[in-house]
Amino acid sequence: MSKRAVVVIDLQNEYLPTGKLPLSGIEGAVANAAEVIADARAKGIPVIHVRHEFAHGEMPVFVPGSDGVQIQTAVASQAGESVVVKNYPNSFRDTNLKQLLDERGIEELVVVGAMSHMCVDAGVRAAADMGYPVTVIHDACATLDLEFGGVKVPAAQVHAAMMAALGFAYAKLESTAAYLAG
Repeated sequence: MSKRAVVVIDLQNEYLPTGKLPLSGIEGAVANAAEVIADARAKGIPVIHVRHEFAHGEMPVFVPGSDGVQIQTAVASQAGESVVVKNYPNSFRDTNLKQLLDERGIEELVVVGAMSHMCVDAGVRAAADMGYPVTVIHDACATLDLEFGGVKVPAAQVHAAMMAALGFAYAKLESTAAYLAG
């Protein structure tokens, strides 16, 4: 059996209904992520948290030092769990995430987080390109409505399209229930 880690991407206060970038279904996604994290902790599987910040104030969200950048209480890190701070959608870009995984001999990743179409997508694709088998817990991820060419794309469709794309060539997709039953 390969050595697995759970990577929690950007489940931060900014995405709550009270934040500057509220996501559709974030509460359910966080509740599911909390179950996956609790299961990992009970089994001694490492949990690594990734937290996004815009280091140079280039965006009005994820401002360093703000409440918005804090990891949500329900999925907050515990003693001994690493927190990787990133400045780009890809959790591996200019961070020590790969080094942390290598130091722990991690061979397989389980990913939960936000946003499905941005940071989850970028991190999963990068991990797969590095050779990690990745499982995405699809109902422990959330996103928001998008717009393209004057067409509003509802969050559920954005999420479904991203999960379909990741499942096509980059990751195994599972529900929280199926993952926990496995």
